Amino acid sequence: MTTLLLIHAAATLLMTGVVIFVAIVHYPLFGAVGPECFPAYSAAHASRTTIVVAPLMLIEALTGVLLLVPTIAGREPGVLEYAGLGLLAPIWGITFLLNVPQHARLAKCFDTGIHRALLQTHALRTLLWAARGVIVMVMIAKTGR
Repeated sequence: MTTLLLIHAAATLLMTGVVIFVAIVHYPLFGAVGPECFPAYSAAHASRTTIVVAPLMLIEALTGVLLLVPTIAGREPGVLEYAGLGLLAPIWGITFLLNVPQHARLAKCFDTGIHRALLQTHALRTLLWAARGVIVMVMIAKTGR
């Protein structure tokens, strides 16, 4: 098993855990903050979340690409490597095209409709990351044989 695969798996599994936690605990509690406190809460949430997820997302993407380069990965890429990397496109698309604008709108004024849309789009992102988590676990299992 290569160090590259372990780093990739760690980033993927950490992000999978983060998005599941956010889906079950964090985002549903947005509505309990209250409209008068939400803009300050949202600003703190955005800066703190970025510190956690930005490095993991970048490491995950970079190592996912590197796993497709045989001379770097130490082996030919297979279906799992391509499928795993392919899931990052919709994950990043949902994140930057949907979730970031939703957060920006909520930061100005909490709106239950936007909050509901955030929960829905994040649910899809959570499913995609969970699939990535399964893929990296299978990749690890296959290399351990």
